[in-house]
Amino acid sequence: MYDVLVVGSANADLTVRVERRPGAGETVLGTDLVESAGGKGANQAAAAARLGGRTALLARVGGDAYGQLLLDAQRAAGTDVGPVIVDDAARTGTAMIIVSPDGDNSIVVSPGANAALTPQDVAAAKDVIEASSVLSLQLEIPMESVRAAAEAAEQAGTRVVLNPSPAPEALAPELLAVADPLVVNEHEAAQLSGRSGGTPGEWAAALRERGARSVVITLGADGALVLDSAGVYEVPGIKVRAVDTTGAGDAFTGALATRLARGDALPDAARFAVRVGAAAVTKPGAQPSYPTPDELPAA
Repeated sequence: MYDVLVVGSANADLTVRVERRPGAGETVLGTDLVESAGGKGANQAAAAARLGGRTALLARVGGDAYGQLLLDAQRAAGTDVGPVIVDDAARTGTAMIIVSPDGDNSIVVSPGANAALTPQDVAAAKDVIEASSVLSLQLEIPMESVRAAAEAAEQAGTRVVLNPSPAPEALAPELLAVADPLVVNEHEAAQLSGRSGGTPGEWAAALRERGARSVVITLGADGALVLDSAGVYEVPGIKVRAVDTTGAGDAFTGALATRLARGDALPDAARFAVRVGAAAVTKPGAQPSYPTPDELPAA
């Protein structure tokens, strides 16, 4: 049995820190290039595993050095990489990341092997889906594979945590209908709710009206907002000095999925996840910044 199965992307993160981001046609100098493990799916799996969740990852990587880097990082975190497919015909996905002095980032992703994760790959992992309490999904793999995984989870009675990032213009009703919760940031919440203005509470209500079973909106340093059948909850943020926000949302989602698998109510799981996200921004990188339970800031 697994607490969390993550079906999603795995990327090598290539990170450079700059004094300021370049404008169009401009060149700026940065720091030395840092190579580390990333990808929204792999990030969420590593976060869950480092927190003690029994975690498995279904993803595709290339049969190259970056693929090996990603597999080694998952094993070090404690993730079961048995379901990961090594594709010798593809290059491992890559994310090119620019980090500014305030810790904010800009990211360009080359999908590589992630684009080859198929519904057939998902079907082959049916037993793993059935053996998992929570399935965590994102949108850095083909949409038909996301749908296949969500459908398989629904049939198995496995709870679906859906982080629709990168956000599409609209989300298929069948995906919204299984999201419990739908985890979005403020930009994604506004876009998917169809509201150009408004408040997080209004966006959450609109998303639930559109079919999501529950909604969590991450608010960065301000914490999170939770909406489920019992009502609305505001989860306060935790003040920390941000060094690098890369992968902080994935740390939050991996933590949330782990605590839901362990039986926490959604607001309680979100409070824990806020602490994990806060810890993650205090160190550079995505997976290298993810905390163990002993490294979490006080609530």
